[in-house]
Amino acid sequence: MSDQEKRRQPHAFRELGPETVLNLVESSLEIPCTNLCRPLNSYINRVFELEAVDGRGLVVKFYRPGRWSQTALQDEHDFLLELDQHEIPVIPPLVLANGGTLAEHEGLSFCIFPRCGGRSFDEFSEDQWLELGRLLGRCHAVGAVHPSRDRLTMAPEHSTREQVDFILESGVIAQPETAGRFSSLCSEIIDEIAPLFKDITLSRIHGDCHFSNIIHRPGESFYLIDFDDMAMGPPVQDLWMLLPGIPEESLLEIDLFLEGYETFHHFDQRSFRLIEPLRAMRFLHYIAWLTYQYVADGTAPIIPDFGSGEYWQTEIADLQDQLQRIREGGISLGNII
Repeated sequence: MSDQEKRRQPHAFRELGPETVLNLVESSLEIPCTNLCRPLNSYINRVFELEAVDGRGLVVKFYRPGRWSQTALQDEHDFLLELDQHEIPVIPPLVLANGGTLAEHEGLSFCIFPRCGGRSFDEFSEDQWLELGRLLGRCHAVGAVHPSRDRLTMAPEHSTREQVDFILESGVIAQPETAGRFSSLCSEIIDEIAPLFKDITLSRIHGDCHFSNIIHRPGESFYLIDFDDMAMGPPVQDLWMLLPGIPEESLLEIDLFLEGYETFHHFDQRSFRLIEPLRAMRFLHYIAWLTYQYVADGTAPIIPDFGSGEYWQTEIADLQDQLQRIREGGISLGNII
């Protein structure tokens, strides 16, 4: 069975007790910890806040088994380490006693990060848009140096088709008629948007770049955090989720972002046409993410009615609306494109 096939098969994720977590961290770093072991919110992984006896804050992340291959996890860590070496503000994993950044316990891969606090913004000033452009331009310049080895390829005929197949094969759509409508609509979307990705360069990107994954530390700069969804994708993916509205209503923000970004890295302005297709792909990515949780754990806590007839009616309607917007082509971005 290939690594990709394994990632498509969810597994139960057992609970981890405080004693186990503390012992693993102490042995992995060869340092003593206090008794602090506080679970942190995470819908996919198991994450805990700890404290070394010297006062250093630590965060340990146990990756959900079956979601990523070992190579894919190492891709994430290698990218973070490369960014850190270029003095780009990210939070890389700590090097462990085994000489690497990944360790394993009874089939569970885990890593340890320094705890770094900060606040997020839901609205950026003009200067901050310039700063965000510089930050992501530097990040993407490093990401373009070489490809990842085993991360998701963010393209309709790759990641999106696999996600749709996984949703349909999982059985979460109980009604055959609804499953047929969903399948047909998804095929229409993929057929419509796939040609737009032709000749667009894909590189290592954050992949899930929204407000909550950018924090500001007092006296410092913005930090990019949570590279769990790092992917090979078009760099515009790391812009569109930050915009305060649809692109046609965010021209000032886009202009400021590009001014900062292109100080460090070229931005392919043809890729603006991918924003609405990427939004549709995000819808399907999110449904697949919920499906993964539901199949693995029997529940999807974020959406209590996930899998119900009403849920699928809403999702299908939203996807139809998005397909219509893609076909209409949106409003011209004027001088930006």
